Amino acid sequence: MVQFDEQLRCLVTEACQHSPGSPQRQKLLTQIIRLTANRLWRESTPYYQDALQQTWLYFCRNVCEGLTGQIYDPNYGSVITWLNAYLKRRLQDFYLNQNREQATTVPLRIRQSISGGTSEIIDPVDNLPANPQAPPILEDLEIWAQKDSNGELRGTYIKGRPDVNCQVLILKRLPPEVSWRELSEEFGLSIPTLSSFYQRQCQPRLRKFAELEGLL
Repeated sequence: MVQFDEQLRCLVTEACQHSPGSPQRQKLLTQIIRLTANRLWRESTPYYQDALQQTWLYFCRNVCEGLTGQIYDPNYGSVITWLNAYLKRRLQDFYLNQNREQATTVPLRIRQSISGGTSEIIDPVDNLPANPQAPPILEDLEIWAQKDSNGELRGTYIKGRPDVNCQVLILKRLPPEVSWRELSEEFGLSIPTLSSFYQRQCQPRLRKFAELEGLL
């Protein structure tokens, strides 16, 4: 494990020597993600994939420059430890937000202003503009969903609502994701209906893509 951590540190050092957005850095970041993906914290919660996507985005934005958070410092722990800490915080946020969305009809954007920006509920990173240089993993995922070469994502939809399909929901849930409350208002469907469909139909397809790409 020590040797593996050292390998990751060397890859991070090498990646950060290249300019942001360069093919060389993108290639190395993708290599690091592939190496770490099967070593991260796992759980079977319905929002795990969303939290994982946010973690990869955080990694790509902060491993070298610290664009939206604390820059990675190898002196405070391994890459795995750093990513797991962030992933678990995002899972906690999703858990808290899901409970609040189901318990109240107050829109998420209102709760954000009321909350006073407490990090336990709303991560200030979510309010920052998206990085114009998309991380390679999310970029690949977005291209896959938009292309939908066999039409499977578009063809998998809530009964009687072909406009609410896996392609639409996966793209809307990519960081910076649209909240379930906002999706509920947009489509006129309940949060449980949308999140249950996403969990049962969209996430298995998302997971299959991630497995084929060697991310899981």
